[in-house]
Amino acid sequence: MFGKRSDGKQAVNIDPIMRITGTIMQHRYDTMINYLLEADCAGIDNFIEAEREKGESFSYMHVVVAAIVRTLAERPQLNRFIMNTRVFDRNKICISMTIKKFLRDDADEAVIKLEFDGSENIYGIKEILDNAVRENQKSDAGNGTEKTARMLLHCPPFLLKLIMKTAMFLDRHGMLPKKLIRVSPFHSSCYFTNLKSISTGYVYHHLYDFGTVGMFVALGKEVIKPVSDIQTDGIRNAKILQLGITLDERICDGLYFAKSLKIIKSHLTDPGNLRDNFAVEKPLTKKEQRRARRKQR
Repeated sequence: MFGKRSDGKQAVNIDPIMRITGTIMQHRYDTMINYLLEADCAGIDNFIEAEREKGESFSYMHVVVAAIVRTLAERPQLNRFIMNTRVFDRNKICISMTIKKFLRDDADEAVIKLEFDGSENIYGIKEILDNAVRENQKSDAGNGTEKTARMLLHCPPFLLKLIMKTAMFLDRHGMLPKKLIRVSPFHSSCYFTNLKSISTGYVYHHLYDFGTVGMFVALGKEVIKPVSDIQTDGIRNAKILQLGITLDERICDGLYFAKSLKIIKSHLTDPGNLRDNFAVEKPLTKKEQRRARRKQR
């Protein structure tokens, strides 16, 4: 309340244009921009093969999620969100995703929410991801998100609508209970979907107006495309990974977005860089934040 939230702190030193943009465009469906990120799969394939020889089993999903987490740590403005026209720096890096417990039409889905501090290397990210998927693929598994959803569905439609409107009001004013934010997949840095696992191409997914997700990434099935080969000065057919990325344009400027997307691509081109841990910058103290706010005024 009054600009304070359990999942983030109000950002300081915000450009005036960026600050007023959140007031002009108050809904995420008004601010979505779509971007197709393509990367040569050779680097990922070489990395997966090298790790297989060491006894480690990596998939494209592991590499893509690790690239997203590392980029969010390197580019903290990408981990911001807009709420009630204010810009917030998120406390943690959170990745939400929906998984099928079994690859059948009638199989249940599970929503998982992964938390990272940004310092993890690709091995640590893989372990967190694998443990969450393994636990939620159990037929009788039910995480906090599923239990909350089931509880709400016991309510009649009119009451459920009222509950959701109340939750959105509380969220706007920083009063949504911390426990609900913790289990909500809509309060994340990024929502990720692996369409490659069901042999489907990438899509541009919408952003949810409830919650704080400012980035949606859809991994599609790789395609074969002709690309220029610098070594032979000719053309070759290459396997290309495709990511459909949807962004909330209010969280940072276009230059920052462009550089961040290039960094994601560089990590996908050479995943070996993700083997090392990342040194996360310490957040500003309350005194430093007050000083920065005074300068901003």
